[in-house]
Amino acid sequence: MPRPILATVHPAALEHNLNQARVRAPDARVWAVVKANAYGHGIERVFDALRGADGFALIDLAEAQRVRALDWRGPILLLEGVFEPRDLELCSRLHLWHAVHCTEQIDWLAAHKTQVPHRVFLKLNSGMNRLGFRPEAFRAAWARLNALPQVDEISLMTHFSDADGPRGIAHQVAVFEAATADLPGERTLCNSAAILRHAQSPLRGEGVSTLAADWVREGIALYGGAPDHPEHTAAGWGLQPTMSLTTRVIGVQSLQPGDTVGYGSSFTADRPMRIGVIACGYADGYPRHAPSGTPVLVNGVKTCTVGRVSMDMITVDLSPLDAAGVPAGIGSEVVLWGVSPSTGAQLPVDEVARSAGTISYELLCAVAPRVPFAEPVQ
Repeated sequence: MPRPILATVHPAALEHNLNQARVRAPDARVWAVVKANAYGHGIERVFDALRGADGFALIDLAEAQRVRALDWRGPILLLEGVFEPRDLELCSRLHLWHAVHCTEQIDWLAAHKTQVPHRVFLKLNSGMNRLGFRPEAFRAAWARLNALPQVDEISLMTHFSDADGPRGIAHQVAVFEAATADLPGERTLCNSAAILRHAQSPLRGEGVSTLAADWVREGIALYGGAPDHPEHTAAGWGLQPTMSLTTRVIGVQSLQPGDTVGYGSSFTADRPMRIGVIACGYADGYPRHAPSGTPVLVNGVKTCTVGRVSMDMITVDLSPLDAAGVPAGIGSEVVLWGVSPSTGAQLPVDEVARSAGTISYELLCAVAPRVPFAEPVQ
């Protein structure tokens, strides 16, 4: 039989999470962000569940081709725009909308020969200081784009740096509104954190009138992660887990006080205990730096890892199951994150990520190619 590790995508949860964006921003259209192969879920696996989105947003031309190959005829947005002039030819052929964040991209458009003008999203650097025109250069960039016959409609966008934290978004929204005042075009501001925390906030007294705007961009929330964990949980936001990573116990060891576990002997037993060896490791995408104590479910009971994560195996404490009288041994079900198929018990990916000193985005995106995916079942 194949090695027992398995990833499962939950289409109903994807549909549910997509609807959460509509509930919080009812007047906006929703981009389903499917960059990084749909946050590790697989574009083809999530597509049917996300057909209800108004558009798909991503960064890779090859992924845009995959979405078009699935017979999606609606909008597709390249969030980082094009990377070289010839990319514009594929944008024309696939009818892709694309961000414009630098003068070079405008130069490429000016030299581009096309019979079909492009829909572009002019990006403002409102304080994130990654991509985008600074406020003092924004209107000149807009004017130049507006004069190009290669450009049809110009939409306006920015990205929030602190929507998930105490600093919030008001300072960036103020910059955006000042820079875009009186300019025509649809707006897109909100990422997942802004959708959940701010899209329904009473900020209009501060001049924030276009927050939910015309489009919102749902990323990690679409995949059941809370962007502001641990302040809020995914369940607290009404989100459901969209991926489960499961495996089985493949070995059991009985330890005595003083026995150590794994490479580097980083864990030492302080009492008699049983540990289970499970089929998962850093070659499967599980973080090697996850410390002892990282949560895991065995037969629906919450326990934790012990010792160092190795390439193909992790060891887990079976003591909580023994104490609860729950049988555990070779073949027992293990949930690294997600939902137990046998008991329905859940282990949020955010909780695992926090213990490992990272974020749910990284865990979901890092699932390795050698991990098989179950066929989605509606």
